Amino acid sequence: MKRALKTERGQTMKFKVRKEELNDQVDMSPLIDMVFILLIFFMVTTTFVKDMQVDLNRPGASTAEMSSDKSIRVTLDGTKKIYFDGQEVELWALQGLVRNAIDTGSSKDVLVITDSSVTAQNLIDVVDQVRLAGAQNVGVATESEG
Repeated sequence: MKRALKTERGQTMKFKVRKEELNDQVDMSPLIDMVFILLIFFMVTTTFVKDMQVDLNRPGASTAEMSSDKSIRVTLDGTKKIYFDGQEVELWALQGLVRNAIDTGSSKDVLVITDSSVTAQNLIDVVDQVRLAGAQNVGVATESEG
């Protein structure tokens, strides 16, 4: 739309009148940035439970108590394989690995996660190695601690 304006000398000046457009839309960029920041924050601050991908049938106990999440976990499956920190280890190497974990970590508690088909002798062998490594409290996981 064009308008004309007369000056003192009688000359006309033509200029365009611009309509100011109102922007009714919300800018999504800051919102998306905040969502990503919150996502990163929750991913960093969330503690993930390190659970083995070994199929176990845990034994039951009527006096079972929940164990600490910070305890060192040793897994013994039905085929007599021993796992420490997700890696299969031999019985003779378990003592050194647990000792290193106790020295570097804040917890001296060890939780032995075992299958119900494991013999008592195999469980005793693992518990002995863990105690020789310097663990103060050694527990055996049951069904309710899953």
